[in-house]
Amino acid sequence: MSLSGDLELAERIARAAGDLLLERFRRPASGLAAKSSATDPVSDADREAEALIARSLLDARPDDGLLAEEGASADAAGEPGAGRRWIVDPLDGTVNFLYGHAAWAVSIALEDADGLAAGVVHDPARSETFSALRGGGCRLNGAPVRVSGCAALETALVATGFGYEAQRRAVQAEALVRILPRVRDIRRAGSAALDLAWVAAGRLDGYWERGLKPWDWAAGRLLVEEAGGATRWLSGEPAGLAAASPGLLPALVDLVG
Repeated sequence: MSLSGDLELAERIARAAGDLLLERFRRPASGLAAKSSATDPVSDADREAEALIARSLLDARPDDGLLAEEGASADAAGEPGAGRRWIVDPLDGTVNFLYGHAAWAVSIALEDADGLAAGVVHDPARSETFSALRGGGCRLNGAPVRVSGCAALETALVATGFGYEAQRRAVQAEALVRILPRVRDIRRAGSAALDLAWVAAGRLDGYWERGLKPWDWAAGRLLVEEAGGATRWLSGEPAGLAAASPGLLPALVDLVG
């Protein structure tokens, strides 16, 4: 079993899930429910995409573990910590999806005993597939991509995301008052996986967000690092992640930390 074969599998499954989601995009939603708060929704589209991904991964790699946002899970065979685990967000950007905004993605990552090994972020609405293999670089639809190389905050276009709880949003809004004057501008697309993919492709210079779950950042983090970028954990509560070109990251972390 090769990591390149794992990456090909993840790409194929991500595209299949993307096709399923595109069939449901901008159509009446079904099975709507709330998760962490009333502003954090889930729908049948999320569940069906996750079921497709989980079934496909476990059929192809029955000994691997699985961690997925909507609850699908499986333990890896063998000793704890020695196996492999897939980390899945079947629909990152559910709010965008439900409102008909074309900023959502399928995210699939593989981790092993050495860390993140493969990652795919598939953007069905734009027919774009970002992929990375540990030590193998980052690609967009098969072509290599690199981070922007921006090293100055004042010329940096950076992205972030907001939590679903009112108290956390209030804190994040206060931080923006301090951060916005120091950078070129801020974007908020509503999908952490896409934000990280766009950092990897040089469409954004940096990104930070707090309160993320593993399925939000796993594939995207590998994309950034394999595209020549750097990432760093943000301490505090809730913890977070920052990503940028290596020359920009220290200043970004100082600013948002």
